[in-house]
Amino acid sequence: MANLKESVDTWRGLERRARDAAELIDLAVQEEDASLGASIQSDVASLEAELRRLEFQLQFSGPYDERTAILAVHAGAGGTESQDWAEMLMRMYLRWGERSGYKAQVIDIAAGDEAGVKSATIEIAGRWAYGYLKAERGVHRLVRISPFDASHARHTSFVLVEVMPESEGDVELQINPDDLKIDVFRAGGHGGQNVQKTSTAVRITHLPTGLVVVCQNERSQLQNKELAMKVLHARLMNLQIKRQQEEQARIKGEHIPAEWGNQIRSYVLHPYKMVKDHRTGYETSDTGAVLDGELGPLLEAYLLGTVGKGEG
Repeated sequence: MANLKESVDTWRGLERRARDAAELIDLAVQEEDASLGASIQSDVASLEAELRRLEFQLQFSGPYDERTAILAVHAGAGGTESQDWAEMLMRMYLRWGERSGYKAQVIDIAAGDEAGVKSATIEIAGRWAYGYLKAERGVHRLVRISPFDASHARHTSFVLVEVMPESEGDVELQINPDDLKIDVFRAGGHGGQNVQKTSTAVRITHLPTGLVVVCQNERSQLQNKELAMKVLHARLMNLQIKRQQEEQARIKGEHIPAEWGNQIRSYVLHPYKMVKDHRTGYETSDTGAVLDGELGPLLEAYLLGTVGKGEG
């Protein structure tokens, strides 16, 4: 009901603004007042942008598209290089969440050995978050001059990104407490040292699937357990979705690529600058904006199934 009311209120608000703009145009014509022109142009541009955003949301037809997204990044082979790249991607998604008006927070993080992160789990909370971010699922490739290499050699790094919808207590996804193994331990900091004297970190193993979730960011054991259960629910739902997709693909005779198969997107910082999505062909030379969370054009190109070039 709350989501439906929000939709109705949004469209009615847009209708009111359009009516007001039309009346202002009529007034400007009657009074022959050219000074109102700039204000009218600004209002119309704002209305058009909002209308495009709302029309784009009509692309979201999946059963979980409206939900909050749980996103995980995992550094690939390559040690410090890949771990640094994983942290860069984590920041990119957090910045995208903030730019897009979502509540973005880190749920759990495993620090890298020297820099970056080995893995991180973040929550992007808000309506349509999963609908947007499901486009990010897959392997992301970075090419750059390594800041960790004294010889300044060019390195290629890979990071796997998982995107899962929040479970929201779905009836069909009930977890049997007997299927869980729950361990508690002291939260670790950089280099593996213990940073707390009490055991607040929580590791939950789902025995039937072998899924393991660790959460150690919060100060209390209860908070960490609640967050770990939220992530476990999301991972189980993601597993359920994958199985359904694989079954549909088997019936259709489609090929299901391996999780660590071909990368979905490349980010090249040397010898030239370019971000290219290999699924759509969309590319842009503004790598700085993309890594600062400006993902809109890339997401839209994928979700709309369009092919083209972004602005350099």
